[in-house]
Amino acid sequence: MYHMVLLVINNVDQCFPVLDAWEALQVGGVTILESTGLGRMKRAGPRDDLPLMPSLTSLLKGREERHRTLFTVVDSEEKVDQLIAATEAIIGDLNKADNGVLFVLPVSRVAGLQGAQERARK
Repeated sequence: MYHMVLLVINNVDQCFPVLDAWEALQVGGVTILESTGLGRMKRAGPRDDLPLMPSLTSLLKGREERHRTLFTVVDSEEKVDQLIAATEAIIGDLNKADNGVLFVLPVSRVAGLQGAQERARK
């Protein structure tokens, strides 16, 4: 069975080490998004430097209010366990506050994953 692993990293400096660890496990096709949470936006407070017609990107630029959200699809529970262990070795126990959030979703169908896996093995 396939699984989507989704990780929200609070400390953006940990993104590349986590990606390196995932790549070492031959996980391919990782997508990386800049993201932010409601709590972080509220703590940042109102901004007075907004343009008249801001884009979402411009709202998030300039301050480090962002997280990194990584997601990928893997083909086994064993690979999920390896990803979780590798991630926690870098960012710490995910059950502790502000380390990040990781969750796994079942995936009923996959197309195109083989190409990403082949590239990861090279």
